[in-house]
Amino acid sequence: MKNIKTRDMVLMGIITALLIVFSMTPIGTIPIGPLSVSLNVIPVAIAAVALGPAGGAIAGGIFGILSFLQCFGIGVPSGMGAILVGINPFLAFVQRFVPRLLDGLLIGFVFRGTGRKSNPYVASAVTGFCSALFNTVLFMSALMLLFGNTEYVQGLMENMGTDNVFIFICLFVGINAVVEMVVSTIITGAVGSALFHAKLIQLPTNHTQPNNKSA
Repeated sequence: MKNIKTRDMVLMGIITALLIVFSMTPIGTIPIGPLSVSLNVIPVAIAAVALGPAGGAIAGGIFGILSFLQCFGIGVPSGMGAILVGINPFLAFVQRFVPRLLDGLLIGFVFRGTGRKSNPYVASAVTGFCSALFNTVLFMSALMLLFGNTEYVQGLMENMGTDNVFIFICLFVGINAVVEMVVSTIITGAVGSALFHAKLIQLPTNHTQPNNKSA
């Protein structure tokens, strides 16, 4: 038990370090238009694979805090974040933090479910894909819910020539979301499989007991 706790602490320390490096340096961010392709969804996915829903939520929460700090130019600056903070700092924090925390929590359950029915690579790859997908869906949903009526977001919709929220989100995230999903799927699948074969993690087991029928 002590060895397991030590292992978990070491893994979370490495994941936290990756999140900080990705957020504070250009290594983890690829700017494309007003949004950026963020590689931070990958450490969050790995945390969910290695440490379950709780570990995923912690990593997601750290990602959210670092994302909020970027609104103030700490690390890789976020132009959108700076504008949202100027509109309402509290709502900007909610929009940056809550979706990332929920992302980590939810994909922890995704790995538990897929891990019972597939091999380590597939379960990890699906978790990586969902990490990027959920991050985009939750982030944009929070943006529209909290800031959809603001001049800033209305201006973005007008520039894209649509007043349909779904079409706007698809156009706005565009290639960013696709790149995040592809990269996160491939890397999380490879890392999760490597961790499994190194016996650092185990696949969730199906707890249903087989029926023992007498002959």
